[in-house]
Amino acid sequence: MNSTIRLLIADDHPLLRAGLRQVIETDARLQIVAEAADGATALDRLVETQPDVAVLDIEMPQLTGFALLREMRAQRLATAVVFLTMYRDEEMFNEALDLGALGYVLKDSATTDIVAAIKAAAAGQPYISPAISAFLFNRATRANNFVRQLPGLNDLTPTERRVLKLIAENNTSKEIAAELFISYRTVENHRANICQKLNLKGSHSLLKFAFDHKSEI
Repeated sequence: MNSTIRLLIADDHPLLRAGLRQVIETDARLQIVAEAADGATALDRLVETQPDVAVLDIEMPQLTGFALLREMRAQRLATAVVFLTMYRDEEMFNEALDLGALGYVLKDSATTDIVAAIKAAAAGQPYISPAISAFLFNRATRANNFVRQLPGLNDLTPTERRVLKLIAENNTSKEIAAELFISYRTVENHRANICQKLNLKGSHSLLKFAFDHKSEI
């Protein structure tokens, strides 16, 4: 028998939450353990219940979905995130994926997409509403072109790529060390190696590079 997937849903519209609950509960594997109408309450419920997957609106009072995901990462909460949103905006889509969301589902297709998105996220797999699949293709194309233009990226080790991504998310060396369970000195060595491989010079060149190319890293 398949294990239960425990969920939190957060949206400031009670009718939408009720509709989501109705759709989600048609699948016996899915169990909603908490709801929230704002980001701050959602964070409290996430800490209390530790669900497998959180279905979050992007625009919420007190903490937006993006701010909430950043705080989840800071607190090392393992819950996978699916964003449920009305925004068909490619920049917003890229930011969601950059932050580590596994799902991006449009509200107007939630009844057909949300259950599949939840199951994918619980399995550690991405799910994107088919209506915006071109965004994912564009993202992959940009990343491939970027690697061709800067072949030094292929010389980075997996850990160096992870450090670079965390730098792009505005983490300090101390925060990166805590995230990766390595020493501060090791992070600084990784930063130096990245700069050497990418031919970056100057005290702020790595940070600028990471910010400028956040979606391609």
